[in-house]
Amino acid sequence: MLGARGGWQALRGCASLPRAQPAVRLRVREALGAREPAGEVKVQGWVRSVRSQKEVLFLHINDGSSLENLQVVADPSLENRDLTFGSAVEVQGKLVKSPHKMQNMELKAETIRVVGPCDTWSFPLKMKERHPLEYVRQFPHLRCRNNMLGSLLRIRSEATAAIHSFFQDNGYVHIHTPIITSNDCEGAGELFQIEVSWVEKLPETHFFNVPAFLTVSGQLHLEVMAGAFTHVFTFGPTFRAENSQSRRHLAEFYMVEAELSFTESLQDVMQVMEDLFKTATNTVLSKCPRDVELFHKYIAPAQKDRLEQVLKNKFVTISYNEAVEILKQASQTFTFKPEWGCDLQTEHEKYLVKHCGEVPVFVINYPYDLKPFYMRDNEDGPQHTVAAVDLLVPGIGELCGGSLREERLPFLKSRLQRLGLADAYEWYLDLRKFGSVPHGGFGMGFERYLQYILGVDNIKDVIPFPRFPHSCIL
Repeated sequence: MLGARGGWQALRGCASLPRAQPAVRLRVREALGAREPAGEVKVQGWVRSVRSQKEVLFLHINDGSSLENLQVVADPSLENRDLTFGSAVEVQGKLVKSPHKMQNMELKAETIRVVGPCDTWSFPLKMKERHPLEYVRQFPHLRCRNNMLGSLLRIRSEATAAIHSFFQDNGYVHIHTPIITSNDCEGAGELFQIEVSWVEKLPETHFFNVPAFLTVSGQLHLEVMAGAFTHVFTFGPTFRAENSQSRRHLAEFYMVEAELSFTESLQDVMQVMEDLFKTATNTVLSKCPRDVELFHKYIAPAQKDRLEQVLKNKFVTISYNEAVEILKQASQTFTFKPEWGCDLQTEHEKYLVKHCGEVPVFVINYPYDLKPFYMRDNEDGPQHTVAAVDLLVPGIGELCGGSLREERLPFLKSRLQRLGLADAYEWYLDLRKFGSVPHGGFGMGFERYLQYILGVDNIKDVIPFPRFPHSCIL
């Protein structure tokens, strides 16, 4: 009798014994895209529908890689009580040509293993039912199983990759700016303060020795980096403690921000905004056609044609002065009366976009007193404006905000002193002392971007786990 070692060596050297070929694991997307039949394959996913006939069992399964489901055909003897809608399964068999025109391939099952059964009676998502976005929003732990949210998450993923690719292809360095910060970039005071959860803590002390907050923007940290790299960007979570239940505000959202050194033109910043929007959108439309189509068909039927026109045409540019005059002459009655020196409200922004032909609009050169300390003084006499820009888009209002930064030390120092912020921002003044250059940048709200291209009415429906006042589920 051969020992264990000798036995295995003998078997490995025996050509007459065939070696079993392991099943190839395929994603649903790969199986659907296959052009030729395949041998033993294994697909794992969740059951979207079950239909048992006398001679054949039909399953539709999905693993999140595609909007389309993979059809599985099997002998009815493989059915069991746990094989229900929502259950997690592993199916092994052969990939064969489908006789149906609507699909290229189907999986002829040899084994079906229920990995995780699903209690269909209490499962809130029902088979073959199109649930409204407001309904699935109640179940943040289950909403990703819904077709619409599944498509949204694939689109988010592709849009994220497209934004990173745009900046990388244009020579930008990606910077991980901090989430915990000691500064308030916007100066609006809408901050979440960081506190430790220790039971025994001294109220007069701080973990970092200074008050710390969740970031509202990575801009000031990008400006630091723009002193060594000519083009930088960041893309991460930001936080605003706004007590708003509106359809366009979240307490936690993602922001795309960029900073350009050696630029003295606001037009340079605006061009990057427009190029980013068009490049990312074209990429999403080409890589997620079926997912985007789902939104354009059932959520916003006219959005497809509107978006195609936006991508073909140049964005419109108007000044703040022109915007106020347009609003004053409007036949529409506004809740907030438009006056020079007052900030534009959402109703004003939406009207301006409509007035300009339902295309994105750049509004430039805002009043000095409306904007934060870091925006560049235009030195334009009595009106006194700064080189600021907001990009307004149809149905949403403000999508991007940016400016040239005040790089001149005397101007910046004087303004910070008037605001009583000179000591807190001494480090920011240092940036203007040591090799400062003219520079500018902008930020784009990622969720608002998705809202616009997909035609989604509520911003809470374009983020996996929405955070807003009185709601922090999970």
